[in-house]
Amino acid sequence: MSVKIRMKRMGSKRNPYYRLVVADSRSPRDGRIIEQIGTYNPLSETLEVSIDEDKALDWLSKGAKPSDTVRNLFSNEGIMKKFHESKAK
Repeated sequence: MSVKIRMKRMGSKRNPYYRLVVADSRSPRDGRIIEQIGTYNPLSETLEVSIDEDKALDWLSKGAKPSDTVRNLFSNEGIMKKFHESKAK
């Protein structure tokens, strides 16, 4: 089973709000998930990103592949740097 870390769209029409979730790559975008690890609100005045760092690092170490957008969010939060440092040890 291939596991991905991706965004699940929530909110109403023209008012998107995303949850960062771990899901099977074969499931639909807003379908069944394994675990929720954070939230992302692109429409707020200041960028609202909350990610559970421990869960994210745990899933990355288990082999979950982040989508491109999630990888960018992780990089901005410093999670990818911590993951690569832990891999180098």
